[in-house]
Amino acid sequence: MRQFILGTDWWTDCDDAVAVRILARAHLAGQCRLLGVGMNACMPYSAPSLRAFMDQEGLSEIPLAIDRDATDFGGKPAYQENFAKQYAPGVQNEAFPDSLSLYRKLLADAESPVEILEIGYPQVLSALLQSGPDEFSPKTGLELIFQKVTKLWIMAGKWDGDGEKENNFCRNPRSRVAGEILCRLWPTPITFLGWEVGYGILTGGELSKDDPLRQIMADHGSAAGRHSWDPMLVLLALTGNEADAGYDTRKGRATLDADTGANHFTPDPHGPHQYVIKREPDGYYRDAINRLIDSNRR
Repeated sequence: MRQFILGTDWWTDCDDAVAVRILARAHLAGQCRLLGVGMNACMPYSAPSLRAFMDQEGLSEIPLAIDRDATDFGGKPAYQENFAKQYAPGVQNEAFPDSLSLYRKLLADAESPVEILEIGYPQVLSALLQSGPDEFSPKTGLELIFQKVTKLWIMAGKWDGDGEKENNFCRNPRSRVAGEILCRLWPTPITFLGWEVGYGILTGGELSKDDPLRQIMADHGSAAGRHSWDPMLVLLALTGNEADAGYDTRKGRATLDADTGANHFTPDPHGPHQYVIKREPDGYYRDAINRLIDSNRR
């Protein structure tokens, strides 16, 4: 069975919540195994609200961790405080372990290959790449990735033009430097789903009013649906094959300017990176996601 670690910013947007539901239902159906979730943005109610949502989705046993240093991304996530106070009163970020430590532990303990899903900022993955031996493993992070990870699926970049900028890579100096390191040093194949792919595909607008996911989306101001960057990445990864998921690909090598956050791509049929291009009408992806998150499906 395929195994995943999920990285998420669980920041100001609500498409992360749609993505978590898709992954939760695949895990519970035995279609994959979710090993853990690492958060890479930290706001006052980040971990409590995600823990509460994961519990609501049947993922109570899945470990959650947070990068408590990642407080410099800004923004005001209306849904986090509301959800945490309703479903996890009194829980605080300090109750959760560090994301880097969780990644190292999960990889050290893994007895079969692991794939990483990233729908947030890249600094935890960058830190993993540069990490040294610890209580979980005598190996460096680079060695653990090379030994245990088969692929990285990441929602980042904007690949329909050269020198474009996208939030997950260019938000602040932390994300820009981390993104440059990730593109340069990550040792496994990477598939990027860019901003241009998920924009305009609105999902989640058909949820029932008593659905906790609809509450998150309504608090965000997206009760009628939200652009599908993160759920499209998760659905792509769960499918496991870009063509089967409805995409063409361009292979090559991605690079990032650490000063500006601009992404570049050098075509190469033998390159380690690829980004996806939609091959189907938008409705194809929208309908697939809405079916998977349907409130009545569980």
